[in-house]
Amino acid sequence: MRARDLLTPFPTVTPGTSVIDAARLLADHDLPGLIVVDDEGLPASILPGTQVLRLAVPRYCQDDPALARVVDEAHADALLSSLAGRAVRDVLPGRPRELPVTDPDATALEMAALMARTHSPLVAVVDERRLLGAVTLKVLLDGLLAQ
Repeated sequence: MRARDLLTPFPTVTPGTSVIDAARLLADHDLPGLIVVDDEGLPASILPGTQVLRLAVPRYCQDDPALARVVDEAHADALLSSLAGRAVRDVLPGRPRELPVTDPDATALEMAALMARTHSPLVAVVDERRLLGAVTLKVLLDGLLAQ
């Protein structure tokens, strides 16, 4: 099984996309993460869905989960409102050591190792300076378990 056999078209965002629109894209399409592309349409970053959610959760609640329990329901329900007006570029992490990007000939084991190493639920597949799509963790596992 190669990346080309498992890849699916995958929506992308740009650094200028609003964080709210990015979160909506994640939710509406049940995506495990987002591919952020540069001006040439190539992957510049991969944002796991949990990373997008982390942007909305106040740091003090991440550091001390007990504090999350004392926030009243109205404020907790307005969690994403703190992201209004922010663009994806404002929340991108520093350049990762390794971007989860591979070529169409990558094997299932190569993709699994890349996902594990980069803590990414998806791998972008690029061929000849063109984004072909992505292989998600779910699709990869489904393919491996079907054998």
